[in-house]
Amino acid sequence: MRIIIVGFGVVGQSFVKLMLSRSADLYSQQGMKPRVVACLDNSGSAIAPAGLDAQRLLDAKKMRETVGAYEKDGRRFDALEIIEKVDAEVMLECTPTNLNDGEPATSLITSAMRNGKHVICVNKGPLALAFPSLIELANYNGVMLRFSGTVGGGTPILEFAKRCLKGDRIISFRGILNGTTNYILSKMEEGWTYGEAIKDAKEKGYAEANPSLDVDGFDAAAKLVIMANWIMGMKVTMKDINRSGIANVRLPEVRNALERGNAVKLLAVCDSRRLCVAPTEVAKTDPVCVNGTLNAVSFSSEHSGQQTIIGRGAGGMETASAILRDLIEIRDATFS
Repeated sequence: MRIIIVGFGVVGQSFVKLMLSRSADLYSQQGMKPRVVACLDNSGSAIAPAGLDAQRLLDAKKMRETVGAYEKDGRRFDALEIIEKVDAEVMLECTPTNLNDGEPATSLITSAMRNGKHVICVNKGPLALAFPSLIELANYNGVMLRFSGTVGGGTPILEFAKRCLKGDRIISFRGILNGTTNYILSKMEEGWTYGEAIKDAKEKGYAEANPSLDVDGFDAAAKLVIMANWIMGMKVTMKDINRSGIANVRLPEVRNALERGNAVKLLAVCDSRRLCVAPTEVAKTDPVCVNGTLNAVSFSSEHSGQQTIIGRGAGGMETASAILRDLIEIRDATFS
């Protein structure tokens, strides 16, 4: 399978590293020989119809901070031009999340699908803002749009709900969808102030310099939109979510919850009455009450009751494993 990678940050590089390390068993176990035929970042691009050398691509990015250094005389190609003109089966969209208008990712995904390319997206922006129309466009063009890495990183939350509970009907779900806020709230349980906890999260790399996407609940809300659409069959976007973050959670509130045997968590909830993200008291005995950077989601099904899946919600290699999972699914569906 020929792949175009747009965006070559931590996730894109992790995916190429994963392909390198698993190349032998991908072929022996899956019969796959995926190869990257084009790769773009903010400063350059590299194209090779027969396949780029993966290690050379990683070295170019590491040494010169751009894949444009792959060739000495390499020139920058426009992303849309590459998507339209380079022969490939799959486009991997790894640009930074933009929850304002979803660009440039939305235009890139749209172009890829209109040109008959399957899309694997790890960017929550387009899906949070235009999920129903993107799925409709994929169906119209006879291609697959997959996005396992947008929710739960390497933890197969979407797959668990869609496949493992296929014989039942999910009537609601609730859970912790953002590891950064969960880490901050876990530290506050230990007696840290909000300011101390967020400073520590930044130092450990769990929070960005501007952590608004996490602490104001936007990231969790975007994931909730994706899950509500994909799992529950809703047609919702970010504007349908009742959202509040953790910036106003204070230490006395956390201590009072602990005295009641509870913890304050940024909880995402989807049921017949509401779609919301908000700080919520959760019983310590509740299976979704996990600590640190873990994510956890409990699904309530009509017949099988409650099922909970727990795992790490972020990380380059974890998300790369989700991309590979999507790639195998596309291959199985289209080339078997």
